[in-house]
Amino acid sequence: MKTLSVQPNLVDQVKDALLEEITSGRLSPGGRIIQEQIALALGVSRQPVQQALLLLKNQGILKEAAGRGLVVAPLDASHVEDIYELRAAIEGLACRLAAQHRADQARKQGATIIEAGRKAVVSGSVSRMIAADIKFHELLYSLSGNPLISPAMDSHLTYTQRVMGEVLVEDQAPRDIWDQHENILNAIASGNADLAEKLAKEHLMQASNFMVSRLNQLHTH
Repeated sequence: MKTLSVQPNLVDQVKDALLEEITSGRLSPGGRIIQEQIALALGVSRQPVQQALLLLKNQGILKEAAGRGLVVAPLDASHVEDIYELRAAIEGLACRLAAQHRADQARKQGATIIEAGRKAVVSGSVSRMIAADIKFHELLYSLSGNPLISPAMDSHLTYTQRVMGEVLVEDQAPRDIWDQHENILNAIASGNADLAEKLAKEHLMQASNFMVSRLNQLHTH
């Protein structure tokens, strides 16, 4: 892990660094979390590490294990389905609102996000692919104009990163979902609220089916 700079959002930096270790597979399910080692590796005190670990525990990424403290929680396929079902409903709404109120912003910001996403896929870097995907969905929340959507979805996006990490690290031919992302943004940019909502819901339910199927395959081998 890289040493982190001391900034006001230090807890978030620690959380992101730990999540990167987990999604990359360097910390695997059942792997024990040792505060002192993390603090030393990141060059920070134990306090931000404790706060970051609490956040990840609350978001279902870590769990208590008898006699072992915190460990990386195994993924639960039914929980993954529940999250994607919820995301489909809320992100469908976000895209509808975005098409109704922020079509111009979607046109201005969309191309850069799509280009970065396609480059991430070409790079083959799992961390870049995950980061690009999360940035796209965060853009949708921002374009919605509803300030409650982003914080409501924060923990679900974190768990989604965990899911994507486990699947993409093992998947030799990950889906290229950027055509779907581009179609969603084009619907928003054209002000077609019905189509934007429909495409967003379809995209997330397809992602759910893919992720759950791959998780089940991985866990039966």
